Amino acid sequence: MKRIVIVSGLSGAGKTSVLKILEDSGFEVIDNLPLSVLPQVIADTADNSRVAVGIDARTRDFDSEKLCDLYSEIKKDVNIAEKIIFLECDDEHLLRRFTETRRSHPLAKNKKLSDGIAQERILMTPLRKKSDLIIDTTDLKISQLRAMVESEISAASAKEIVVSVMSFSYREGLPREADLVFDVRFLRNPYYEPTLRPHTGKDPDVGAYIEQDADYSSFFNRLTEFILPLLPRFMQEGKSRLTIAIGCTGGKHRSVYIAEQLYKWLLSQKACIVTLTHRELDKIKQEK
Repeated sequence: MKRIVIVSGLSGAGKTSVLKILEDSGFEVIDNLPLSVLPQVIADTADNSRVAVGIDARTRDFDSEKLCDLYSEIKKDVNIAEKIIFLECDDEHLLRRFTETRRSHPLAKNKKLSDGIAQERILMTPLRKKSDLIIDTTDLKISQLRAMVESEISAASAKEIVVSVMSFSYREGLPREADLVFDVRFLRNPYYEPTLRPHTGKDPDVGAYIEQDADYSSFFNRLTEFILPLLPRFMQEGKSRLTIAIGCTGGKHRSVYIAEQLYKWLLSQKACIVTLTHRELDKIKQEK
């Protein structure tokens, strides 16, 4: 079976990085392929080959709607395993990236950079809706991006769903990529214990403190009972990735501990590929 991955998205959002990751994973990479040539490239691809194609607003004869139509035709071929990975990023970071690299935006040659970014978002809307995996690279390190892409490839090969568990702080806003969000601010808060405040939810003493909450066990049991039957249903609908976000006030204690426990529980079920991130703790590491 041929494996075709189309990598697209907003200019400056990380398409080149994803293509390099795919190349390292054994894909033959073709960047900036004219849209009119895509059907022939796929037809000429040998069985059992893996090809990643980069297509975006720079591509000659690019048309978001036309690419969606071509993708729909590709999906009809049972001998092709196909996927669109769409990269996006918030405007502030895109502006910074283009300013720092002094690169020109493909749609802002005779206008403001911000106008070009806005125009591209509109242009890419149909393709974004059609995509199998949308990755927001705003706060991602390259190592995190690599882990996401590689887990997606592994899941596709094993025909499993990738479940990404993450902790976060409500003060810093909801994660854009979250599919399911659970608020654990009702649990007793280690922050108010002076000896526990400097530690995180990875610390055994913090975990023991949270588990002493009378509602902890029943909550966690209901959480797992809710999630487990969803996994096969998501896969039946063609969803390859599910992001579960656990939030608390500071993103350091309760959410981290619950995310850690949920990650371990999912691993024990052997029903999916699982990844774990702690958004606020990772930010602290980056700052250091």
